[in-house]
Amino acid sequence: MKFDAIIIGGGLSGLACGISLAERGKRCAIISTGQSALHFCSGSFDFLGYVKGFDVETPATTLAKVIPAEHPYARIGADRAIAIAREVPEFFARMGVKVNGSIERNHYRITPLGIMKPTWLSLDDFNSISEKDKLPWSKVSIQNIVGFLDFHTAFVADNLERIGTQCTIAAINMPEFEHLRTSPSEMRSANIAKVFEGNDDALLRFAAIVERNAGDAQAVVLPAVFGLYDSHAVEVLKKAVKRPICFIPVLPPSVPGIRTQITMRRRFEQLGGTYFLGDTVTSARIENGKVIAVSTRNLADDELIADNFVLATGSFFGHGLEARPDKVVETLLDADVNAADNRDDWYNHEIFTEQPYMSFGVATDLNFHPTKGGKAISNLYAAGAVLSNFNPIKEASGAGVSLISALHVADLITNSKQ
Repeated sequence: MKFDAIIIGGGLSGLACGISLAERGKRCAIISTGQSALHFCSGSFDFLGYVKGFDVETPATTLAKVIPAEHPYARIGADRAIAIAREVPEFFARMGVKVNGSIERNHYRITPLGIMKPTWLSLDDFNSISEKDKLPWSKVSIQNIVGFLDFHTAFVADNLERIGTQCTIAAINMPEFEHLRTSPSEMRSANIAKVFEGNDDALLRFAAIVERNAGDAQAVVLPAVFGLYDSHAVEVLKKAVKRPICFIPVLPPSVPGIRTQITMRRRFEQLGGTYFLGDTVTSARIENGKVIAVSTRNLADDELIADNFVLATGSFFGHGLEARPDKVVETLLDADVNAADNRDDWYNHEIFTEQPYMSFGVATDLNFHPTKGGKAISNLYAAGAVLSNFNPIKEASGAGVSLISALHVADLITNSKQ
């Protein structure tokens, strides 16, 4: 099979790159092993949240002043990175994903423990909090489903009360949840979400219980366990509950993250893209400094041929990188990796300080071509977490690098003369 572009990896960066190319009429394929980091998504997309431990308020005006020269944003160009970021909300809107936020000013999201963190964009389910130390409401009702252990109401209440919000805690029970309690592994976010899929009656009864529990609270805090396949359940709840709902992400799996991946895959396929789910690239045929074709586990001897390829396999979590006893390797092509030579320099003994290994990744030229033996592979591009020289945790930049680099690579492929 022959394509204009083959993207290896079906996470946020792979899907974004594939969609962008498909929107421009390119014949594309995505090869996805399965679960991606979107299944662990908070429901927000960080661009640049911290610099040296301090919150970034206005990424658009401060980016060029703070990023080091080898950072992916710097390689794209700070002005170009910001320009792409301004286009992302419309990019999401075209696939039916509603987001709030702006690259001009970060807002705050509430973590599963009730802590405020700066972010760039949030799914429309979630509230855009403008102040770090203050919620828009003085009193909230925090409510959880009986038996659901991945939403910690006491921690959330404790941290919200630290910023002056009065909290009450209530529990919700319905007959629809009984079958999930037969096993602790069944009372998980995705299974709870399935209870409400196509069941508006259950949603309205749930909303009535929420209203009854809320008392005189100005807003209701609920776990983000609604809307697995689309946002219908979220919209029904917001209309039925007669006060603002503040959804808070829970421990994985992430229902909003799974929904985002499903929606992005749907968009890619509607545009004519081919999505190989549950398959893994096993080898690549490289000739004269170019990738000619790749082979996969499921297709055996049938090669997939393309003019361009995108490496979007992720970092250690996505198995795009692997730490071996003596070195860090890129797992598919054994491309060059920017990593410390001495294993003792991979990590810091202080667990909460910056960990060097988080910034390891493939080495590329300025056009995001990975190198192998110091030579660029001219029709191969890298995007997302597999890139080096950024720290997604300490910078709060993971989703931003994934999206901006993916869309930048799509531009490079579109404008290439291959």
